[in-house]
Amino acid sequence: MGGLIQPSPTTPQDDSNWRPITLGVVLVVAIVGVIAFLTRSAPKSAAPPDPYAASLQLSDLKMSAAENFVGASVTYLDGSIANTGDKTVTHAMVRLGFKDSVGQITQTEDLPVRMLQTTGPYPDTVDLSVAPLGPGQSKPFRLTLEHVSDSWNREYPELKITSVTVK
Repeated sequence: MGGLIQPSPTTPQDDSNWRPITLGVVLVVAIVGVIAFLTRSAPKSAAPPDPYAASLQLSDLKMSAAENFVGASVTYLDGSIANTGDKTVTHAMVRLGFKDSVGQITQTEDLPVRMLQTTGPYPDTVDLSVAPLGPGQSKPFRLTLEHVSDSWNREYPELKITSVTVK
């Protein structure tokens, strides 16, 4: 016989905590997928060198190293640049490729060509926009590297003029 108070029928809990957790995981995966899709980039193709770059010739390369005022080593690549074309060059970029002992590129640097002026008490570099390189002219230049990879094989790097601005 039953009493006046009967226990209410209980429904077994169906682990209601799993539903929000699953929804959260699905939402995070969807957001990460959308971000990955939107930020992916097309494979970078190597841009062809500037056509006027063929009119610029680098020669008489010499490398040296020195310590700067904080004790770090700085590497210099000095040389001569000649303009065999018919336009005045106001800016040029050079890509340097440093190789390791097995001939693989370990470091690449893109640097602006800076003219080396020795008219003052010490050599100084100036941008090509300040000292443009006219047609038929040849001038000394300097590339300054703050850091070179430790695995560099100590041979001259590959040099390639990548962009040129003329007027």
